[in-house]
Parts: sequence; C-alpha cells; structure tokens
Amino acid sequence: MSDFKFVIQQNSHKLKFRQLTDAVEDAISNHQLEPGDMLPSVNQLMKDCQLSRDTVFKAYNDLKLRGVVEAVPNRGYFVARKITRVLLFLDTFKAYKEVLYHAFRDHLHKEIKVDLHFHHYNIRVFENIIRESVGKYSNYIIMNFDHPRVPDITGKLPQDKLMIIDWNIHTSPDVSFVAQDFGEPVYRCLEDSLDKIKKYNRFVFYYPPFTWHPRIAVDYFLKFVREHHLHHEVIEDPEAFRVNKGDLFFLVSDRTLAGFLDQCSEKRLVIGQDAGVISYNETPMKKYVKDGITVISTDFVQLGRKAAEFANTGQAVRCYVPTQMHFRHSL
Repeated sequence: MSDFKFVIQQNSHKLKFRQLTDAVEDAISNHQLEPGDMLPSVNQLMKDCQLSRDTVFKAYNDLKLRGVVEAVPNRGYFVARKITRVLLFLDTFKAYKEVLYHAFRDHLHKEIKVDLHFHHYNIRVFENIIRESVGKYSNYIIMNFDHPRVPDITGKLPQDKLMIIDWNIHTSPDVSFVAQDFGEPVYRCLEDSLDKIKKYNRFVFYYPPFTWHPRIAVDYFLKFVREHHLHHEVIEDPEAFRVNKGDLFFLVSDRTLAGFLDQCSEKRLVIGQDAGVISYNETPMKKYVKDGITVISTDFVQLGRKAAEFANTGQAVRCYVPTQMHFRHSL
C-alpha cells in the first residue's frame, strides 16, 4: 500500500471525482505513486474524505478506462503505468500559436499528458498558475513576457525542468529555451526586401499600445530605414493609423492588419501597388488573403517540435529558431 493521501477541496469549482483522478495522476507524475503501487480502497476513501461510493467508483473507473490504473479482483486498484505530465503555459491562443501547439502535440510522446494554460500577459494569473503547478509536472514549458516580477516567479520552478519558448527574456543561463530573435533577423529580412520597399513613398511601423511585441523590432526597423535613408515613421497612436497612397506598413498585430485592409478597401487602394503591407507572424490564412500577405515570421512548427523534444527527453536545449521573409503580393 502506498502512502498516497487525498484531501478534498470543498471550495473548488472542480467536481470531486475529477479532483480525485487529478490527484492520482499528479502523484504518479511526481513519483509519489509508482507503477504497481496499490491505491487506497474505495471504503477507505469514503471514510477519510467523506466521499460517496459513486464518486470514488466513478473516479477509479475513469482512471481504469484510460489505462492509468488496473483493478485486480479481490485485491483492489493498482497503478498500471507511469504518467508524465507537462505544463504548456502560453500567452494567448492566436492562429500562429495554434500552429505551434499542434506541432508540439504531434511530436510529443503519446504517454505524455499536456496541461495547457494561458496567462494573457496578466502577472497575477501568471503567478497563480505557476504557484499551483510547482511539483506537479515533469517539465514546464512557458512563454515569458516582459514584466519585472517574471524571473522571481519562474525562479520557484526547478530550473533544469523549465523551458522558455518564443521570447528569451528574464531567463538565467542554465535554463533551456527555444525562441525567435526579434532584432537582427528582422533587419536582414528588410535588407532582402530593399528593392521592393523602395517603390513606396513612406515606410511606417505601427506599434499599437495594446501589443506585447518586443520593442527591439522597432529599434532594428529604425536602424534599417536610417541606414538606407528611407522616408519613414513609427506611430503608436491609433488615431495616427491612417493609410495613404504610397504607404508601406509594417504591422505586428493581426488586429491592425485587419484595420489596414479595411482602410485600403474604403479608399480603393490596390494592395501591393497603391499601398503595401508586411505582417509579422505567419498564419495559415495569410498566404490566401488579398492574393497573399507578405510576412516576416519564425517557424512555429520548428518551435513546437523543439519544445516537444525537451518534454520527451528532458535534455537541455538552448537555440534560436530562424526568422524568414515570405514574399507575397502585398509587397
């Protein structure tokens, strides 16, 4: 008999049977329970946790159907197999994050269970999820963001089991990461596009107040336009977001891309001729919208695959995924 103990959380929004199944899986994942260990009997859980027989049977049956435990007649319930659980903690769920997520799942070993959460750049949510996750997972794969409290919060996690993805910020040298570089590769992509960019009268970087896109991209944009003596502007005020004939826009938000397309339609500007646009982050639909939107983007499939390799092996990974320009009609 294992020393597994289960405590019911009366104020939890989670159903009691689900609390029990999650507790068993957590215990297996953190090696409190090992394959072959005997679980508490139905009667014991009923007595210790004041649960109904139906609740305990429902939980154990759910675990049995999923192959987590096995029932041995006249003996009880036993752990059937090892479970590995991984926390995947993303910022938001946008179209390109869906590409990353599916690449991650496709390359993940089948026996690994993923708990997916989102912080939406809310430091309180970020801290609560991390605090509740400590000790529950074999690996922690997290999208950081630029907030001064982030390193203290992620520092509570075992650093050898932590991977930062997408944006390598607020990390220590011994933490794994797979990220994109928002600086120099942007400059190189623009250099490769110089002839196309020069056909426009003004090159505009719209950096809206609601974006969390790393500001280093603006710095490298300014480096590019100044070195090549291009008429340019960086705007941050939504009221100044006005598309005119001869403009080329660099947009880091799909919300602003929609606004650009709306303005072009209203003003009857032909995209790729009268006005141009370079969008950041590839999504499956951008190659089809308006005969194709030119994109600067990292490879989210590779990013997801690298994260899965870390979850599968636990081996340290520290690498940047290439960023490339995808030329289409909008430039």
